[in-house]
Amino acid sequence: MEPSLKDTVADRVQQVLSNIRRAADRAGRSVQHIRLVAVTKTVTVDRIQQGIDAGLSILGESRLQEAASKIDVLKQAPVRWHFIGHLQRRKVRSVIGLFDLIHSVDSIALGLDLNRCTGALGRLQDILLEVNVANESTKGGFRIEDIIDAAPVIGMLPHIRIKGLMAIPPPWTHAEQSRPYFRRLKELGLRLRDLNLPGVEMDELSMGMSQDYEVAIEEGATLVRVGTAIFGARDV
Repeated sequence: MEPSLKDTVADRVQQVLSNIRRAADRAGRSVQHIRLVAVTKTVTVDRIQQGIDAGLSILGESRLQEAASKIDVLKQAPVRWHFIGHLQRRKVRSVIGLFDLIHSVDSIALGLDLNRCTGALGRLQDILLEVNVANESTKGGFRIEDIIDAAPVIGMLPHIRIKGLMAIPPPWTHAEQSRPYFRRLKELGLRLRDLNLPGVEMDELSMGMSQDYEVAIEEGATLVRVGTAIFGARDV
């Protein structure tokens, strides 16, 4: 539901958290296993701070330059930062050390670059593998049929850790239309977990946004990426 202009950021945060709890209850899941990633693209620092004061603890950014400035200003805030956008290989070095989790590793080549840069800086980077669950030509990400081969290659890299999967389903009219794609991602995660691959954990499923995060939770999401439902519509 589109938030009312009369709602405050704090009101919206509490509404989203309440919706998460209800979705978890419907699915018979513990809400402790579900985390809200507040998407802060184009959102001002003042409004982000309002969200933090209301209980936000994970912030997601998709634009590196914008994220870096916000992270610097909010460096004393008790939050973790996730990178959720497309990561260009030429910008890999710039993300190291800024983000606790990168949601969008979409190729073996990007994994190799991350491993090299992370190792050079003496760090270890947690990542998710992005899956193109509908094989859309306009989106990046591993095709489902390719990821079984790609995951063990990336998992063997010593300076990154695969924590799970991320996906964005095709555009839809109703939230229920996303359900088959969320279910597909969960099933893929279970397949990979059963393989017991070195360096590959399947603890996280990043799926669901403002329009469909409740459905995603019902299908097993552990991370939901919500922006508009908290901060309102923003510029692209």
